[in-house]
This record gives sequence, C-alpha cells and structure tokens, in this order.
Amino acid sequence: MDSSYRKYLVPAIKEKGLALRFIGPQKDSLSAHAGYGGKNTKFLRGAIPKIYQQYPADIVLLHSGHNSFSEDKPVPGIIQDTEGIIETICTNNPNATILLAQVIPSGKLPKYSYIPELNKGLETLAKRLIAQGRKVVLVNQAEGFDWETDTVSDKVHPSASGAEKMAAKWLSALMALPQITGARKSVEDPK
Repeated sequence: MDSSYRKYLVPAIKEKGLALRFIGPQKDSLSAHAGYGGKNTKFLRGAIPKIYQQYPADIVLLHSGHNSFSEDKPVPGIIQDTEGIIETICTNNPNATILLAQVIPSGKLPKYSYIPELNKGLETLAKRLIAQGRKVVLVNQAEGFDWETDTVSDKVHPSASGAEKMAAKWLSALMALPQITGARKSVEDPK
C-alpha cells in the first residue's frame, strides 16, 4: 500500500471537500479501486467491459503501460489497447472523463526502455481523441518523476515520494475539471 498514490490522493480529495469516491472491484483500507498490479494494458482492455458495466465511473484515472517488454516493441499495441479501453468507457458513458496518464519512468532497463516512446504515443492519442470530442485529459505523470528517488528497490513501483508526486498530479487534473470547478463554485458561492 505504501506505493499507492491513493494513499495520498484519497485524503487530499476529502481535505478539499470534493464529492468524489473511488469505485471498483478491488478494495483496501482506503477505498475501492480498479487497479491491477502486475497486469498489462492488454489485460485491462479485456477486463474493462465487465468492470465498467459494474462500476460505471464518471471520471476514470488510467495509468497503464508497464508490464510489457521492450524487445517486443509493445508501443503500438499498448496505444491500441489504451484506445480500446477509452472507447469502451465512452461507449458505455459518453459523458465520462478519462484522465490519461503518461506513465512514470522506470530504471528497470532495458525492459522498460520503451516508456519515453509510449508517452509520446499517449500524447498523440490524447490529442486525437480530444479532437474527436472525447473527454480525455492528459496527465503527465512522467514529468518530475525520478525513478532513482521515486521508486522502490524494484525501480518500477513508486516509493512514498513517488506516490505523493503522482497523487499531486492526479489532484491537480481533477481540480481543473469543469464538473469539479463548477461543483466547488456552487458550494462556495451558491448563486
């Protein structure tokens, strides 16, 4: 649990007084969620139809791209699977907003040497989907994340400092969403 950004994000959401809650088939002491450690984007694409029908979130935080191998040249497949996940969500809920993360870097090389290319591809995907009218917000989780200080000994999973950085980025993206700023305004200034 120490490497979960939710450890910092859930209390921050409560502190800000936001009417948001995590939902999903997994549960821990903090919240429900739909995070799957050790799984890749292809797995998530296969799982999302059932998960999203049972847990139709209005806002989805999507950070996926690890658990592939650089020698397999995985970027096109990860991009395709990410788009499939987003399309499944938007087909079920056209009003859903997807916060799409550019994934955190890793020092586990050469396995994850594809991550910079992936993050460029995710940026391109986000721009294309936004141009098509999808509610996608790109969240650059890679920027400012240093795998040497922000991951645990496996050089992949976030340490406490890395999880705090991720939570701060998610919170910033959430706070900028129109449905959040509008709700905050109506609570703060009910006119």
